[in-house]
Amino acid sequence: MLRRIALMFLTLASCAAMADLGLPTTKPKAVGMSEERLARIAPAMQRYIDEGLVPGVITAIMRRGKLVHLQVQGDMDVENGKPMQADTVFRIASMSKPITSVALMMLWEEGRFQLRDPVARFLPEFADVKVSSTRDASGATGELVSLARPIEIRDMLTHTAGLANNYIGNVEHYRTVMQALPEDDLEAFIKRLATLPLNYQPGSAWEYSAATDVVGRLVEVISGMSLDVFLRTRIFEPLDMPDTHFYLDDSYADRLAAQYQPREGDNRIELQDPAGTASRWITGPKKLFRGAGGLVSTVHDYLRFQQMMLNEGALDGAQILAPSTVRLINDNHTGELPLWLPGPGMGFGLGYGVVLDRGAAATPLSEGAYYWGGAYCTLSWVDPAEELVAVLMTQVRPYTHINIRQDFQVLTYQAITK
Repeated sequence: MLRRIALMFLTLASCAAMADLGLPTTKPKAVGMSEERLARIAPAMQRYIDEGLVPGVITAIMRRGKLVHLQVQGDMDVENGKPMQADTVFRIASMSKPITSVALMMLWEEGRFQLRDPVARFLPEFADVKVSSTRDASGATGELVSLARPIEIRDMLTHTAGLANNYIGNVEHYRTVMQALPEDDLEAFIKRLATLPLNYQPGSAWEYSAATDVVGRLVEVISGMSLDVFLRTRIFEPLDMPDTHFYLDDSYADRLAAQYQPREGDNRIELQDPAGTASRWITGPKKLFRGAGGLVSTVHDYLRFQQMMLNEGALDGAQILAPSTVRLINDNHTGELPLWLPGPGMGFGLGYGVVLDRGAAATPLSEGAYYWGGAYCTLSWVDPAEELVAVLMTQVRPYTHINIRQDFQVLTYQAITK
């Protein structure tokens, strides 16, 4: 009985939140989804909250251009007992990558470069990089060999450029050299990255890296605008994404969520980065605009960005990309290369992971669906076959010990009836 009452209040809160979000809404049945089955999402998310594994969660689903599900649960600030709100601002980390990649492709559409152009044409610091035969970012072991071919812009968009990174090889040296400094801007950060030898020859492997930071720097050099200004004027303002920024001023203090980490021993959350004015997203030097993972955003804003992609480049009169460009972005550009992070059955486009084989990927997403997530356990995907966009927002890092993102995907698709 108590659980039924609790779920009733969740449903009422969800209806109110949907109205507040300012997106077109409809009844699930009108777009081929079951309201009863969508109701399974809330208790599944609540279990993670009740077990102390996440602070709070927002889940949202749009189908055929209409919002059919929005659930706001738990707290945005556990220590102060502050409930999650529909307009809570989240650190979206690597969910910045698709946005930065779209920015560069907007310049491609203007004829400013070709995908196979050498990166060094615009960033000369990459002209003379070497490749470490032992994946040693320090260059102290093995042999340093010349490039078999130049690093291409397409390599940066697809994580096949060979860059030293935070995951494979001499990661300790990489982390030491690439620790962001208070005086860094993106130019200085990328020039330091270019001093490190590559892990492999460009195009020969796929390794997740800071390549999208290089993409952001390419946007700056080619456009003549800083990355924050380009994204704001060319993407965020046209798409009505007012709460997506690299850094925040004090006016956002009441809306920025706290960020948590799993406690050693039982994985229950403990505070890592506080909410409000104490967070580095408000107190930071506000000079380094990292395209690979620097943005904060809201469910409303990210839904609008992804709906633009589902609409093949347009939303509410704003034409961000041509339909053919959106399709090119979400083609598989990595061939048969194994992708260790997305896993089997997945390919990679120009900024998104792409589902190639549902069986191999063990995913409910349709073949051709594209997605990416963030280091704080955020996730969003676009499924053209099902005309569907979804977003999950929470704030815990790392999150590999929980299946909350996968659970949300399954619960989304089991609610589709036609």
